[in-house]
Amino acid sequence: MALKPKRYRAGLTFVEILIATVILLIAVIGTSAFRYNAALGARKADLRTAASRTALLLCEAWRGESDPNAFDPVATFGSELVISSLGKGVAGPDGFTVHGAYEITNEGVEYYAVLSWKDVSAGLRALNVVVAWNQRGYSSDDGQSPDKSFALTTYVTD
Repeated sequence: MALKPKRYRAGLTFVEILIATVILLIAVIGTSAFRYNAALGARKADLRTAASRTALLLCEAWRGESDPNAFDPVATFGSELVISSLGKGVAGPDGFTVHGAYEITNEGVEYYAVLSWKDVSAGLRALNVVVAWNQRGYSSDDGQSPDKSFALTTYVTD
């Protein structure tokens, strides 16, 4: 009696296909998480950049005024920015007198700016601008709970 040779089938087994699918799925999920975190990081950087540019714009415009006490961002930037006065706003730094609080909308994101000043010495005044926003870019209902801020201070002489 002759033994029959074993026949090998060409192809993959179900277990091999299952293992390959699991490995591919892990790679796709990992890549998706990386892309999501990269996009979120880019969004946070965009928000911070816009806030710093807004603070610089306000600070330099205020510094350029002949009378810093009469500076009104709503009148100055009314046609260029969506800006409105707030009755109250984010607290300014300690020792500074609040000049005004404003809500600025830029590309659908609400920023809250507080302008404050402090006389440092005779003829020298510090002008401070604090711009705050919500890190994820959403708007809060009360406008008083931003979780990130950017501060900029400049000086003017009489």
